[in-house]
Amino acid sequence: MKKFYLMLLLAVGMLVLAACSSGDEEASGGSGSEGSSGTDTITAWAWDPAFNIAALEKAKEAYNGDGEFEVEIIENAQDDIIQKLNTGLSSGTTKGMPNIVLIEDYRAQSFLQAYPDAFHPLTDVIEASDFAEYKIATTSHEGEQYGLPFDSGVAALYVRTDYLEEAGYTVEDVTNITWDEYIEIGKKVKETTGKNMLTLDPNDLAQVRMMIQTNGSWYVDEDGSTPNLADNETLAKAFETYKKMMDADIAKIVSDWSQFVGAFNSGDVASVPTGNWITPSVKQGADQSGNWAVVPMPRLDMDGAVNASNLGGSSWYVLNVDGKEEAADFMLNTFGSNPDLYQTLVKDIGALGTYSPAAEGDAYAVEDEFFGGQQLITDLSTWTDEIPAVNYGLHTYAIEDILVTGMQDYLNGAELTTVLENVQGQAEAQLK
Repeated sequence: MKKFYLMLLLAVGMLVLAACSSGDEEASGGSGSEGSSGTDTITAWAWDPAFNIAALEKAKEAYNGDGEFEVEIIENAQDDIIQKLNTGLSSGTTKGMPNIVLIEDYRAQSFLQAYPDAFHPLTDVIEASDFAEYKIATTSHEGEQYGLPFDSGVAALYVRTDYLEEAGYTVEDVTNITWDEYIEIGKKVKETTGKNMLTLDPNDLAQVRMMIQTNGSWYVDEDGSTPNLADNETLAKAFETYKKMMDADIAKIVSDWSQFVGAFNSGDVASVPTGNWITPSVKQGADQSGNWAVVPMPRLDMDGAVNASNLGGSSWYVLNVDGKEEAADFMLNTFGSNPDLYQTLVKDIGALGTYSPAAEGDAYAVEDEFFGGQQLITDLSTWTDEIPAVNYGLHTYAIEDILVTGMQDYLNGAELTTVLENVQGQAEAQLK
């Protein structure tokens, strides 16, 4: 009988231990798998198989640290990543979250300010000064560096040299110019060739976004939250410039991506002012090889404005979950310090990073015959370092939704001061 009770007591004790062990495992959260020597698997979320996912695959091959772990890459649409992060982090749980996640620069501050404890600081992991200064402003918060800057959204003016020549201009004539000068050239080009100078989408204010950053301005104050619209002289100048383009009748109106790309692939426009990620799409028009050049972005005609701007771009973040040390080590020994990796990214997938030491590599100096032998990557890298740093803040897309309506009112005859006062009021009401 005693033996029976002893065996029963032992069995109950084992069940209690197993339950405690299971509970501890569930409470630990995170997605890293714990092995006897630490985390043996870290996960990374990103979108775009041909670009960001491909870059992660190249990073796995290039990793030269001492860690012994697997990197599991999970593809998600960008909108899905945003939703999953917000849902998980707002609930206070990190269960199911990745170790590494890609976040668009325009959205980064909304996460860093709302969930600062959810991210693992990289201040002592990477050398922030090795990256383009404008990216540091978007990836840091309250003195801590959280993001590892990735791709450059450096903007540039892609121009058809044959159309320019027909109108009596050279590439030098469109280099380091103002938007007002660009409009005058566009009038002559259309008069001579019948081609519009650019495309514009009334529901997408990317052109305005690029214009205001040339003067170091944005839609919000330095706090990243307070709307800065009504008294924003740079924004007012951008609105005026946009209207000048429309009034000059040099823009082909488009409504989606396919129409945008189709306009320059078919030869309907003489230039494309946008982010450098458009390069592969421009080169789809193989019959146009040798008839394109790329020059610095036009600037607003204002004191302090420069011929450099940005459109898009993303950065890597490490979440504060089990495996964060391994994830940080992976980031450091790939995107954080490996110039050779960036040479591979340029050659194999056309990804231009913002890691300044990589600019000295051979891949950056390659002459691109499509663009008349121009050392395009070298030029883009140089312009990246000149982009004014601004705080994109919390509300880029929400404010642009309001500005789109304001722009339509302005184009339809409303007084600009009134328009900007109205959008200021709407933004303050919606973004409390």
